[in-house]
Amino acid sequence: MQQGQLMRAMRVTLLLCLLALCLPGARSLAAGVNEAALLNEKPARLLSEYNLFSDGPAQNPVDGVLPYDLVTPLFSDYASKFRFVHVPPGKTAAYADPEVFDFPVGSALIKTFAYPADLRAPEKDVRLVETRLLIRQPDGWKAWAYVWDDDMRDARLKLAGKRLQIQTIGLDGGPLEIDYAVPNANQCKGCHALGKTITPIGPTARHLNRDYTYSDGVENQLLAWSNRQILSAAPRPQDAPRAANWQDTAEPIDRRARSYLDINCAHCHRLEGPASNSGLFLTFGESVKRRWGHRKRPVAAGRGSGGYTYDIDPGKATSSILIFRMKSQDPGIMMPELGRSLVHREAVTMLEAWIDQME
Repeated sequence: MQQGQLMRAMRVTLLLCLLALCLPGARSLAAGVNEAALLNEKPARLLSEYNLFSDGPAQNPVDGVLPYDLVTPLFSDYASKFRFVHVPPGKTAAYADPEVFDFPVGSALIKTFAYPADLRAPEKDVRLVETRLLIRQPDGWKAWAYVWDDDMRDARLKLAGKRLQIQTIGLDGGPLEIDYAVPNANQCKGCHALGKTITPIGPTARHLNRDYTYSDGVENQLLAWSNRQILSAAPRPQDAPRAANWQDTAEPIDRRARSYLDINCAHCHRLEGPASNSGLFLTFGESVKRRWGHRKRPVAAGRGSGGYTYDIDPGKATSSILIFRMKSQDPGIMMPELGRSLVHREAVTMLEAWIDQME
């Protein structure tokens, strides 16, 4: 090959390499999180542009993105969830209690929703459905939803939301069809509103204070976040609050029930939340019994009350408005009103037992 031809071939090769680095997903071969994309006011068209995963379909994060889980997770039509946190290098989230940690600008909370082919085998034949991002930008948190392609090679931004029909096998062994709703931007704000701002829900001390199996071993998450310089000023896990796992029958049923209502309902049902006018406040630390529903009459009667008198009628779960609304699938009655289309039967059974033993 002549020298001129060799030089042209080298230039073509270099150009192809530069183009490859601009392709979706290619950046993961060469770099870490795309910090600039997280700070861009305009959301990326493809999830891969943020470079959060070294292997998206396997949900393997790049360096600087840490997986985490909650003591009691939010119910979302039996979806499996993969959660991750990213805090920019050189910055930390400030510990807070009882509220969500104070994350610095450039942070991201990542949550992928997925379904296995059979809910009884949650780690086999898992199908990724959607990944939601909460990104802390200079003017506040931004929420974006990305829907995975059929081949699961990438996920695409869906500003207007989307309906997906999911078919799997339920916990009872029968077929289960789910009308899965990808939220639009306004619906994201509906759940994540605190006063007039958007805020995360899960990353609080009480919901993170549990062990997690990392690639290098088991560690308490509060310690792991501190040791990896994601979180500052956190107390020792034994000195921090901890919610209860609603499925752990070794825990008192009152703690299990209050923890479940806290993570599933209290982001709206609190003084600063969208449902504050109801007077029903379901945060874990609410100590006034009437405020969390005990013999509390609804603010406005109607279909949502089911004709019952109290939000929680002690000793009578079947005549409690809270249970009536959680068992409903009517969009004008059901609670929570967003994030589910099915009844969480196992949790409702636990809550019924909790109310039935009340005095």
